[in-house]
Amino acid sequence: MASNRKKNEQPSKNFYDVFSADRCESLIKAANLGELEMKALSRANYPGLNLSDEVLSNICSIGYWDAKKNQNWGLDWHRNEGLEFTFLSSGSLEFSVENDYFNLTPGDLTITRPWQLHKVGNPSVTSSKLYWLIIDVGVIQPHQDWNWPDWIILSKEDMTYLTKILRQNEMAVWKTTDALHNCFRKIGRCINESQTNANTLIRIPHSKLNILINELFLQIVYLFKNGRVKLDESLTINLRTVEIFLNHLRSDYERHWTLEEMAEHCGLGMTSLSKYCKQITNLTPINYLIKVRLEVAARLLVEEQNKSVTKIGYECGFSSGQYFATAFKRQFKTSPKSYRANWMAKNEEKLLEPQNIN
Repeated sequence: MASNRKKNEQPSKNFYDVFSADRCESLIKAANLGELEMKALSRANYPGLNLSDEVLSNICSIGYWDAKKNQNWGLDWHRNEGLEFTFLSSGSLEFSVENDYFNLTPGDLTITRPWQLHKVGNPSVTSSKLYWLIIDVGVIQPHQDWNWPDWIILSKEDMTYLTKILRQNEMAVWKTTDALHNCFRKIGRCINESQTNANTLIRIPHSKLNILINELFLQIVYLFKNGRVKLDESLTINLRTVEIFLNHLRSDYERHWTLEEMAEHCGLGMTSLSKYCKQITNLTPINYLIKVRLEVAARLLVEEQNKSVTKIGYECGFSSGQYFATAFKRQFKTSPKSYRANWMAKNEEKLLEPQNIN
């Protein structure tokens, strides 16, 4: 597994557009065209045959794809309702989690939590065989308590350990063992044993699949115990949730947020949100949002000079041109129009300066 850390802007995605079941239309289309093999059992809008309510509760999706050639699609930035595990059995694959970029190789296991933006492909998927499992543990934020389904039968000690590692460590990619690889292979074969009628799931080897998923989690426990995992309790506290939200605001600034909506998004009370936001930024949540909007507006004023000042203000989430101008002058001590004119004048002067030729 090779990892390259790059500092890029946060993907510009509305949280509510990406925190949902990804229908993966491009993957489905490729499967329907015979460009790859895909087998999956799923709920909601995830691709695959629909699981009934009585079978494997909390499983959002479980399956695999087998692409024998490079594809012309990828899975864009998204989050999932649940905890997602993917395992690359063969081939290679580009994988990104927020600002971390990886070149996956066979034997790599990825783990993403519901609050982590991630994508597969850069931008397209290469020839590869990938298994996945998405399981809902009842959380969307780091500080919330996890609830596993009762058919997971690991000992209380192992479940506590597994949950602790997954909550207090956000390492995205792990090198695995042959035993874990065999688990995914057996799960894939088990899914293939499912019977369908006119593309409708009528029977799956339920008990067998249940046992195999439990075996998979047991192997993940062993992987963690042998990996000398570094834990960080700060990843599970309210402050961590607010940090993630404030980072998200930098790409969702145009939304007309209220303090109540911000608090609801974080799963916190308005007083708690304000306290943690002040601790991190020394600003209230609304004032921090205004600061982000103004920083973006200042950049757009010089990058998009064909756009009017008023239009840029609206695009950055301000409700009126006058409100934008007043807030901008308070922050930058000049009007938006003068800010743009001053920037243009300075850059024209630089162009006129004589260049030293060595």
